[in-house]
Amino acid sequence: MAMFNSEIVDKVLIDPITRGAQKLLVLSGYATPTMASWHIMKIKELKINPVDIKLIVGMTNYDGLTINAHEGFKQLVDSHNGSNFSKFQCQYICEGAPVHSKLYIWLKGDIPIEAYTGSSNYTQAGFSTGRREYMVPCNPENAFNYYNQIEGDSIYCNHSEVEDNIIFTPSHPVLDSEGGYTQALVGRGIQPVKLSLLARNGETGTRSGLNWGQREGREPNQAYIGLPAPIARSGFFPLGKQHFSVVTDDNKQLILRVQQENDKAITTPMNNSLIGEYFRNRIGVANGAYVWRSDLERYGRTDVDFYKLDDEHYYMDFSV
Repeated sequence: MAMFNSEIVDKVLIDPITRGAQKLLVLSGYATPTMASWHIMKIKELKINPVDIKLIVGMTNYDGLTINAHEGFKQLVDSHNGSNFSKFQCQYICEGAPVHSKLYIWLKGDIPIEAYTGSSNYTQAGFSTGRREYMVPCNPENAFNYYNQIEGDSIYCNHSEVEDNIIFTPSHPVLDSEGGYTQALVGRGIQPVKLSLLARNGETGTRSGLNWGQREGREPNQAYIGLPAPIARSGFFPLGKQHFSVVTDDNKQLILRVQQENDKAITTPMNNSLIGEYFRNRIGVANGAYVWRSDLERYGRTDVDFYKLDDEHYYMDFSV
């Protein structure tokens, strides 16, 4: 995937915060949780004030939504990342005509102060240099009134009846087959990249990999999967801090990114402990405990396979 278009990102998603905006209302025909998590991390890493982000996905009653995206949105809504993270809320259009608009409205208090419209969906592709997107300022009050009219036709992503109102589809044809995903993926010519969970010396890293958090002052579950330079350079994973979505063989959902110096680590960017908790839970080690090579061997694997479904979606196999 192409890199982010910093001009459009700054104009539409970042600069209004420096002018005092506190809340962003997004109405977007299509949207992805990877974009929302990337945006939340971008605001945090720039050390500017966290904001409230409220998203309405507009084409859900026409195209449905992938199970992947739905689970990702719910996770972002439910995650309690602390006060230095922006808060996120998400709704889907479920009544009336589908909404293809792309509208970004910034509020200070309850007053709309800036708004932008154009071609960019709230997706990483929509804000990348790989597409010739165009965004222009528009009248904030008119945009706010339009948003409020539309909102009445939406349902919250974590509403108990959301599945009665929206059709959820698999994110990839293979993930619709009954089990046996890895055979189906290989049958389609999709070959995995294998990443070791061990350090170069053949042991688990004492303060790296799954034990990254095992030092004073760190949350002990913090972890990453080591990424060798040849694979990092191969184009298999997106770089430039782009987020990507992973479905695991036990049907969990993770949002990951490649980070650290020389792109050497795959982490869960919103909370580095999530990936450590996932692997500890999977191999039967206590939360926060040190992970030994013998723990992985007892489970039956010291590596993990990634299958690339598309630029933003992967399947991770850690089955024995």
